[in-house]
Amino acid sequence: MLPEAPEGVSTGVHIGAESDIEAVGLWLTEYRASPQTWRAYRREAERLLLWLDEQGLRLKKVRREHLDAFEAFLGDPRPQEAWIGPPRSRRSPEWRPFRGPLSPASRRQSLVILQGLFAWLAEAGWVAHNPFRLMRDKRRRLDNRQTSIERYLERPLWAWFWAWLNRPPAEPATPRQRFEWQRRRFVFGFAYLLAPRIAEISGARMGDFRRREGRWWWEVIGKGSKRAVIPVPPDMLDLLGDWRAQLGLPPEPLPEEDEPLLRSLDGRRGLGDNRLYRLIRESFAAGAEALEAQGDPLGARQLRRATPHWLRHTALTHQAQAGVELRYLAATARHARLDTTARYLHAEAEEWHRQQARHGLDQKQDNPGQGRADEPGE
Repeated sequence: MLPEAPEGVSTGVHIGAESDIEAVGLWLTEYRASPQTWRAYRREAERLLLWLDEQGLRLKKVRREHLDAFEAFLGDPRPQEAWIGPPRSRRSPEWRPFRGPLSPASRRQSLVILQGLFAWLAEAGWVAHNPFRLMRDKRRRLDNRQTSIERYLERPLWAWFWAWLNRPPAEPATPRQRFEWQRRRFVFGFAYLLAPRIAEISGARMGDFRRREGRWWWEVIGKGSKRAVIPVPPDMLDLLGDWRAQLGLPPEPLPEEDEPLLRSLDGRRGLGDNRLYRLIRESFAAGAEALEAQGDPLGARQLRRATPHWLRHTALTHQAQAGVELRYLAATARHARLDTTARYLHAEAEEWHRQQARHGLDQKQDNPGQGRADEPGE
């Protein structure tokens, strides 16, 4: 005799789960081949499950009106002390599911992910329906595409920040200070020159840099487990040589070198995603303090807002502005669709702005209170 279904679950369930957490866990296993996607999806599903627990709800009880309440909660998680906190280990009692309120774009992204979760749960028979299908303004609210990329550092700000990163530590500098300086410089240079995702940086190996017919290439297994080969520009080779010298290695890597590209302070162990994320955010914060001290609060605000993924947006935007052709830009970005890459092209916006500047107020009138002498009054 078959066991009874869990309370409130229909007998048409097609997955071996006995709780919402187990059902969501099975959904997440569909993304196990892409660790970065898995972590992002776990974060959003976890936030939803925690919120539902606060409301005394289960996934099968979620209705259309609950989506509005949850979306508002994402933009203002309260009480803040219960939901918002600095990065901590998930095992720490100080861990919180939010770093701060989510921006409109982040809220849209969360709803996009959760719409996919509910579609899967409905197909699996765990929930009776997908409440997202009842959203009248679903297309507007769930369309997370942008006509252009806005989360990037403009060239003057990036130039200042890169110059700031290249300032060596003040003497007398300890070996640790020199190591951390070279590592930070390498991380940001790598991110800017090759436009990798953060998981691709932390997962890179020394032997991923290879020379073929006199040219250097970077081999990477990216999103969706897709393999790509990216040209390595001269500045990247220089940075790689400096970093390897810091590690006591010859300038050029060999194909059989399977050691991590980024290293912990012991110079041997790799650097995980979380530590790399914190390193980048801490560097942006320190740069913001330095820039604010120089009297540029707006630039400092941008640096404080910046996340590691802004580096990828910055890299691709600046390549587009430098005239890299769309087909090559798409290959570097590893986008499946050219219209995704085209968001990094700002030429039309710049030309529109230039032409709009031709239209202005007449600043040459002798007496602003009167019309021109050759024009009749009203």
